Amino acid sequence: MQKRLILDSHILDVTLERLCQHVIENHGNFENSVILGLQPRGIYLADIIKSKLESNLEHDIPLGYLDTTFYRDDFRRRDEPVAANATKVDFLIESKKVIIVDDVLFTGRSVRAAMDAMIAFGRPEKVELLVLVDRKYSRELPIEPDYVGKHVNTIESQKVLVEWEAQGKKENKVWLVTQGNN
Repeated sequence: MQKRLILDSHILDVTLERLCQHVIENHGNFENSVILGLQPRGIYLADIIKSKLESNLEHDIPLGYLDTTFYRDDFRRRDEPVAANATKVDFLIESKKVIIVDDVLFTGRSVRAAMDAMIAFGRPEKVELLVLVDRKYSRELPIEPDYVGKHVNTIESQKVLVEWEAQGKKENKVWLVTQGNN
């Protein structure tokens, strides 16, 4: 296994600030916008984005956590049962602008499942996607992010590993991991 650092903690912080500024340009003061972090890994990014946005805008921004486990099209195809994560959405999204947040966009299946799961909380006015890393050339569904921290060209044997301090890591970092004998 080989690991190559693609975002160190300093560049990652700059990237997150840039993402927040882009979101503010499109959503203003967030009076009609909410954030939904995808379980399990997108919630860490969503927490950071929320914190940075609130620091810039100086008011609370609604944040929810959305689990897509039972909405995935591959749910019943797995060899082992999948453990669901908690969904925590304490607000309606009816007529709101929703920003779905996930750490890595790969095939697009998690985002498709999120759109299905989200409907239980109302019909949004608009849905946008914010991802830290977009794995180019790997999409199985026609889903593209509105906000991207970094585009990365990958092959099937590679994985993007995002490490967060909130998960007990020493620093926030993003790695490209190559499996096998490459």
